[in-house]
Amino acid sequence: MNKGFSEAVRDRRSIYGINKDFVVTDERILEVIYHAVKHTPSPMNSQSARVVVLLGAQHDKLWNITMETLRKIVSPEKFTRTEEKINGFGSGYGTVLFFEDQAVIEGLQQKFPSYKESFQTWSQHSAGMLQYVVWASLEVEGFGASLQHYNPIIDDEVKEQWNIPTNWKLIAQMPFGRPTAPAGDKTFMPLDQRVKLFK
Repeated sequence: MNKGFSEAVRDRRSIYGINKDFVVTDERILEVIYHAVKHTPSPMNSQSARVVVLLGAQHDKLWNITMETLRKIVSPEKFTRTEEKINGFGSGYGTVLFFEDQAVIEGLQQKFPSYKESFQTWSQHSAGMLQYVVWASLEVEGFGASLQHYNPIIDDEVKEQWNIPTNWKLIAQMPFGRPTAPAGDKTFMPLDQRVKLFK
């Protein structure tokens, strides 16, 4: 797809209706993820972001883990809605798991003690940028995606299931797939209430 940066920014939306139909090859998905991870900025070029891409049965496994974890803590009368939501994520083609390597961050805190309190915040800034770059990039390829946060309740089982290093902290999950329904209407505040120019 030939889409410029501005169009990708505009068209990226939370898409909840997704399925497993073919959009691009798995190799292309990985190429897009590699590009995003390589070129998204990080504090002091720390490159603390870590990503796990789950496709096929591995993607299904993640949402089964999430479903069973939630089944233990959500009341039965409210679980139907939860089940529908998780099934929706599981119906997609894959999921991107975003992590931040705490060993890298702790190393920076030791090396630059005067900035110690800031490195966790800066790590989150970098993580958010990476999530956005991946999200917009998947949209350009023709996928719909959304950003979810079932951490920390699934952290332990995710780490055990995929042998994730203990120092990787799970930040977010991004299920994606071929869109089956458009995003809803979006309203916008007047920009002059949000942006100030001084010259």
